[in-house]
Amino acid sequence: MVDYRVSREATSLVEAGHEVCVIEWDRKKDYKPQDTVESVSLVRIHNKGLLKALPHDLLRNPLWWRAVYKMGVALYKKGFTFDVVHCHNLDTLVAGVMLKKKFGIRLVYDAHEIFGYMIAREMPPVIVRITLFMEKRLLPYVDQIITVNEPLKDYFRSISTKPITIIMNSKDLVSTDYIPPKNEVFTVCYIGVIHSSRMFPELVDVIGNIEKIKFVIAGKKENLYEEVKKRCESYQNIKFLGPIPYSDVIPKTLASDAVICMISPKDPNNKLGLANKQFEAMVCGRPIICTKGTYAGKLIEDLDCGLVVDYTKESLKEAIITLRDNPILCRDFGKRALQAALTQYNWGKDKEKLINLYKTLLIDNTKT
Repeated sequence: MVDYRVSREATSLVEAGHEVCVIEWDRKKDYKPQDTVESVSLVRIHNKGLLKALPHDLLRNPLWWRAVYKMGVALYKKGFTFDVVHCHNLDTLVAGVMLKKKFGIRLVYDAHEIFGYMIAREMPPVIVRITLFMEKRLLPYVDQIITVNEPLKDYFRSISTKPITIIMNSKDLVSTDYIPPKNEVFTVCYIGVIHSSRMFPELVDVIGNIEKIKFVIAGKKENLYEEVKKRCESYQNIKFLGPIPYSDVIPKTLASDAVICMISPKDPNNKLGLANKQFEAMVCGRPIICTKGTYAGKLIEDLDCGLVVDYTKESLKEAIITLRDNPILCRDFGKRALQAALTQYNWGKDKEKLINLYKTLLIDNTKT
């Protein structure tokens, strides 16, 4: 499974005794049409025919919805008589509504973000408005909304009366004890989306010109990947890893002294979201540098486990130097980050919420 949140939820439900089949859109045909991973059945839809010929996912979406619906019907008729359709993000919800109407099953909408705000980075305002309207029109068919934090819960509460559960993108605990870093050179890391809303490519020049610092970057081959990769070659203190498997994310984070999470407060999706890097930093006991004017920054301030600064190159540089020159501050931030993970922000707690939610859904289903 390409999406880590989908993978974690699916495997957790299997561990709880449920049968799970995930239908994925494998646009580039990177994987087999069918597979089984950690006891989760996978069915992948590849781009072919008109689905391949159309130039943009916006145009392909109606064909994707129809393909998912037909695949769901085929699975049901072959004996996989599912009780719940769990739709991740708005680009799957139309298909979920179609399957709900066909079979009368429960429908879960798992909103990783506000989809309209996310596509606003690339799409014209009219498309954003249509997307937000479409989501609002589909929500009455949903039985349960899942989302990732309080601001998004507030948003969905403002447009829907459906029950909402927060299941964060938290991570498995690494250790119950603080593990200090062992680097000779102070090392900061960034593992995630390489996008202009994360201060790329300028961030590379900022850190590349700070003395006694090592910077490790990893990210997928999309957005500003090639430009950032090329720029990193100009600096001896930057190591550009490119794409890495998720199994390497926690070890790379644990091997760093601090984590960078500079997200633009002008981006409406980033402003309300929490980054995977925050949860990774917490379970590793590492301080994080985050941005003022964002919910992510507010969480770091509330937990007192990092530095929250303006979204400027100067502020980022000052924060890195502050952490580099204050090992005791770094240690204290790191210990508080780990304590937050131990007490609240870990997958064990979110997994329990997911499993209990499904118990309630399936009990309710027997009553209808």
